Amino acid sequence: MTRDLPSLTRRHVLKGAGVGAAALTLAACATGQGPERPTAASDSSETQKAVRVDSWETYRNTTDEDFPSIERFAGSFGLDVTYTSAVKDDNLYYNQVKANLAAGNDIGADAVVLSQFMVAKWMQLGYLQEFTHSRMPNIGNIRDRFMGAEHDPNRRFSIPWRSGFTGLAWNKEAIPEGLTSVDELWDASLKGKVGVMSSMQSTIGLLLTNAGIDISSSDWGETEFAAAVDMLRQQVTSGQIRAIKGNQYLDDLKTGETVAAFARSADILRLNEEAGDQWAFAIPSEGGVLWTQDIVIPIGSQRRTNVENFVNYYLDPTVAVEVAAKTHFVSPVEISRESLDALPPEISGEVTVFPTPVTLQTAKTFRHLSQSEEQKLMAQYQTVLLAAGG
Repeated sequence: MTRDLPSLTRRHVLKGAGVGAAALTLAACATGQGPERPTAASDSSETQKAVRVDSWETYRNTTDEDFPSIERFAGSFGLDVTYTSAVKDDNLYYNQVKANLAAGNDIGADAVVLSQFMVAKWMQLGYLQEFTHSRMPNIGNIRDRFMGAEHDPNRRFSIPWRSGFTGLAWNKEAIPEGLTSVDELWDASLKGKVGVMSSMQSTIGLLLTNAGIDISSSDWGETEFAAAVDMLRQQVTSGQIRAIKGNQYLDDLKTGETVAAFARSADILRLNEEAGDQWAFAIPSEGGVLWTQDIVIPIGSQRRTNVENFVNYYLDPTVAVEVAAKTHFVSPVEISRESLDALPPEISGEVTVFPTPVTLQTAKTFRHLSQSEEQKLMAQYQTVLLAAGG
């Protein structure tokens, strides 16, 4: 049985929430009709010995210390590898490259790491090249949970790259008793000290899950979504939520402007590494959100084989376990007990990095939305984001 979600009681613009209007602009409508789809560029990997990957800033930079094995891969294949932090937000990044994508031009990146809703958009528009699975035997190491994807059932155009849990984070000194439920964020003692993320799938996913709704199921739709949006709007307009932000939500935790937030597990582990063991993370008792980002090859890249070799390398379990231990993101690869035993116990025992089947069952994946459904729901969600960010 689902719990009722409160509806909106009043409207109010919360100033200074830090979400720029540009970041909230819905990507251009993608109907698949109109202009002819671009043609994939010819593969010149044999002569172009380089590969550039645009990823998220939460992977930090391209040094071997921050993203393991880059140098080893580059040396093995004789390639110049650039791994950037160019993706700050899916829609922002898309707005920067969409003109070149539509023309079939090189966007400067040979591979891009994107959230799955954006991957689906690029697929619908014909902006992605197909992976050659025969050149990527390590695809067989991917867990079934991550290999199956509504937006790309046969994984022709996308490969799962990193995953993680969205749940609750809090400052342990400010909230020594901890948090177990989303409902606890709405306590009067936390007014103005709560942060949430701008990701629709994460934030609305947690609110729907808190209401007893299986977000991976098709049993919910506009009515349930609207109720969750109204709940979020109510907490924003009342001042309970201080801000809705992208990755900058971490800055508010660090400064103490917020003491509790919707958060990604990996982000909190990394905060603790950088600034001491100040924060805690938990998957709510009602359940959390399991999100996944995919790696794709833009239509204009001339280095498809180089990308395929790169991705295949990181799907090797011996490399995957190293990356997960360093970055704290969940690898899509099935990692053996032997590999985990070789790690320090404080790392190998972190279930939000190396989840057991039971841990995976505590979180659901936000279901794939059709193009028209996404546009309707995102338009509703934007009304709250714009109110929070002005």
